[in-house]
Amino acid sequence: EETMRNLTVSLIQAELAWEDPEANRKAFAERIVELPADTDLIVMPEMFTTGFSMTAARLAEAPGGATQQWMQSIARQRDCALVGSLVTADGDAVFNRMLFVTPDTCEHYDKRHLFRMAGEHETYAAGDRRVVVSWREWRIKLEVCYDLRFPVFTRNRNDYDLLVNGANWPEKRVAHWRALLKARASENQACVVGVNRVGDDANGHNYSGDSLAFDARGDRLADLGHEPESATVTFNGEALLAYRERFPFQIDADEFAL
Repeated sequence: EETMRNLTVSLIQAELAWEDPEANRKAFAERIVELPADTDLIVMPEMFTTGFSMTAARLAEAPGGATQQWMQSIARQRDCALVGSLVTADGDAVFNRMLFVTPDTCEHYDKRHLFRMAGEHETYAAGDRRVVVSWREWRIKLEVCYDLRFPVFTRNRNDYDLLVNGANWPEKRVAHWRALLKARASENQACVVGVNRVGDDANGHNYSGDSLAFDARGDRLADLGHEPESATVTFNGEALLAYRERFPFQIDADEFAL
């Protein structure tokens, strides 16, 4: 009989200091101290060290740079994983790179769908890999913001249990964010966590937060509203397996190649 442990996940919805990595690391560190000791995974927004900036070359960290080291030291102190994206220079290109850092490892996903309406595709290189990481028996798919709009890329091929999306998703389109996160959970029979920032950025965009967590049935477990806020949810592994067994609609999914 297949079994699966529970996974406890903390969401940190925050204002971001514009293009000031040190200030943001310090602010997140203060928030992380307040989280429950038993959390398995801490999720932060997209570009959590800078805000959604196109000043890429100046802000870029190298792989293994200050922020990755900071994440690793917290992961070790707390015996958990941390995930969030930051501006990263690797080779000749700069990526909007999401790091998934555990006490011993660092895996990454480079944002595939770049937000052309802000010129992101002219500044950053697109990732070409679908990335699913394993942590404490859970298979976790990594996505960043705009990726949420692309259901083919997100389709569960029986290869993930939790979808994590870190975002800078503007308030004027937040109804889309809320609807799509819920839909992704239901259509993929996977738990979903979406963490968005709050406040204004230097480009005049306003962010309302609305960070959310859903179980695989699409039932909402957390809704962080519009203020800087944290929440911790526990996803029930046995319930996830039982639900998929009881309602195995993925058997009828369409074949496709991406």
